[in-house]
Amino acid sequence: MSKQATARPLLLVVAGPTAVGKTALCVRLAQHLGTEVISADARQFFRQMSIGTAKPTAAEMQGVPHHFIDSHSVEEEYSAGRYEADCLALLQALFQRHQVVILTGGSGLYLQAITDGFDDLPPADTAVREQLQQQLEEQGLPALVAQLAELDPVCHARIDRQNHVRVLRALEVTLSTGKPFSSFHGSSAKAERPFEVLKVALAREREELYQRIDMRVDQMLAEGLLEEVKALLPYREKQALQTVGYQEIFGFLDGEYDWEEAVRLLKRNTRRYAKRQLTWLRRDPAYHWLHPDAAEDWIREQIASRAL
Repeated sequence: MSKQATARPLLLVVAGPTAVGKTALCVRLAQHLGTEVISADARQFFRQMSIGTAKPTAAEMQGVPHHFIDSHSVEEEYSAGRYEADCLALLQALFQRHQVVILTGGSGLYLQAITDGFDDLPPADTAVREQLQQQLEEQGLPALVAQLAELDPVCHARIDRQNHVRVLRALEVTLSTGKPFSSFHGSSAKAERPFEVLKVALAREREELYQRIDMRVDQMLAEGLLEEVKALLPYREKQALQTVGYQEIFGFLDGEYDWEEAVRLLKRNTRRYAKRQLTWLRRDPAYHWLHPDAAEDWIREQIASRAL
């Protein structure tokens, strides 16, 4: 982009559920804009998790620099708060040489961390946390998920119900304050950012998306997802692995069900994960919803009209 920029730099957010087509679009846009891409996919940070996270390959990235992919080891605990600090520092550097930077992913919490900052949440209550941890060990995650559904159905509909860390945190806040965890979202002022934000969310018809998800799962299995999960068995308690694509294979390896059932669960849970991603994104009215086939031209027009 040759014009001397006078306006504030622009962060282009391209969000959407798994398998909707974010990577291909972002690569084309980055090539057109001569810029770089930052991942906000909380599962693609980890080097050891590639197949099960549908991490873009070098061929798919086509030489476009991608940040926060393979940036951490699964042995590390990497939070949204740390990501916010690291990503904002990176953006400060990238905006020195690019007027537009692309942020993309399906992890709503991580996207929100960069664009809006976090809501004010009460400090951790150690006693409540210990009680919930004991309950988790004795009764299992489904019991806590059922408790969350009763106490905070809004949060229950949005949260990744296979991620015990997030379920525990939601219950901890709810039980400690007597207020639903979901009531704290949107309670604080939006964080000031030194850049403009344009939010785009990609969507497809449900059957089309579900077909793409099933095809992606089949591709993951053909590429060796089972072997990847076997290699991660020593780390199965890490937060990064409390997610769809890995938990279903762990169940198979534990002998809880056969391979056919593992594949069925993997496809079903991935579809449910996509629904939760969409639920999270729809709560933000700033998103412009577009089909991937129409998004590129619309985004180009929006950026050109800003005279960046």
